[in-house]
Amino acid sequence: MTQTSERTLDRISRRQVDKFAERRDQLAEAALHTLSELGYARTSLREIAQNSEFSHGVLHYYFRDKVDLITHCVKFYKARCVTRYDDVVANAQTPAELEAGFATAMAATLREEGTMHRLWYDLRAQSMFEDSFSADVAEIDRSLENMIWRIVTRYAELNNATLAVPSKVMYAMFDGLFQQALLAHLSGDANAGEVLAGNVKTVLLQVVVPAR
Repeated sequence: MTQTSERTLDRISRRQVDKFAERRDQLAEAALHTLSELGYARTSLREIAQNSEFSHGVLHYYFRDKVDLITHCVKFYKARCVTRYDDVVANAQTPAELEAGFATAMAATLREEGTMHRLWYDLRAQSMFEDSFSADVAEIDRSLENMIWRIVTRYAELNNATLAVPSKVMYAMFDGLFQQALLAHLSGDANAGEVLAGNVKTVLLQVVVPAR
């Protein structure tokens, strides 16, 4: 086989892989609504197929099983989540602007995508019992921790300050606030978003140490 033929076959192979990955993303996006409504325990590939335009056979072709589909769905959704605050960080010129932007965005995603976030917490809880979830959940957790760290380090810069706690502690605080607010929101508390926004601002003020 010539070198040119090898390169051609390599390009074809890469295109096939890309198309397969793109199709998995399309199926994941279509399945997210059903998954977020029913949760892990009550969802099967057949249930998802019945609530989407795709057949059970198609889902089974692109995903080994329910675990493969659910982890891909959550990773697909969270990959978008971690960029949600990039504009807030990039555009904030003062600490007050970043406080307001971050708090408002957190409250908005709570109200608008509560069931999607519920699916993530469901998956994270399941990872304590299902070893097959562990690696993917750890990867998503790291990406969310990095997202929070980008926000708070920018906040510290704008305050000409340093941060009082390390990255993992910072993530735990904001994740805890969000999960607490999510529970209230899903229970019908109409003020959960506003309470979350206020708590986010409070924590931001507490985690910076002014330069001396």
